[in-house]
Amino acid sequence: MTDETLAHLRRADPVLGKLIRRVGACQLVPKKDRTPFQSLVRAVAHQQLNGTAAETILGRFIALFPGKRFPGPEDLATVSDDQLRGVGFSRAKVAAIRDITLRTGQGLVPDSRCIARMHDDEIVNQLVQCRGVGRWTVEMLLIFKLGRPDVLPADDFGVRNGFRLTYGGDAMPKPKELLEFGERWRPYRTTATWYLWRAVDLSRQVTKLSKLANQP
Repeated sequence: MTDETLAHLRRADPVLGKLIRRVGACQLVPKKDRTPFQSLVRAVAHQQLNGTAAETILGRFIALFPGKRFPGPEDLATVSDDQLRGVGFSRAKVAAIRDITLRTGQGLVPDSRCIARMHDDEIVNQLVQCRGVGRWTVEMLLIFKLGRPDVLPADDFGVRNGFRLTYGGDAMPKPKELLEFGERWRPYRTTATWYLWRAVDLSRQVTKLSKLANQP
């Protein structure tokens, strides 16, 4: 992350600037070696789950394909829906993964070279045609695979909670309110998003330390 990015965010938003100073340097490093197929399957696994639970399921999923770092679309034909359910995927997620596999074969899910040439909105509009893939799922691909600099997943619970913790208030901001506020972070909303996630981590650490301190 460049100094220019952080300097812009500090100037545009002093409150976010305080969070940046507290957290330190941005450690977001996109996984550009992941294919769009892999990124979508990973994002589906993370839907409505915490990171630890999702990664556990993904580990079991990958174990279905010995010798593979991650299965490709062609590998999914070798496992049954029951096997996918057995690793922890819900029926809805199994259906989504099957459709992503089908759409990859049909070309709707592009390869890494093609997707790199597409604009953010174009990617969103194309990939949400896959079953079980909404805007949030595609935004995770934009952030964690493509490293696009100006993505603000306003529906993300962690981002909204991080905003609440950073700016005060009892209620979560509505996605529309977050998007409006986040205009000041352009063109580096991805970095602002990462720091809002870290605000949640900091809150958990404080809560944990408080509990430890109060133990008899």
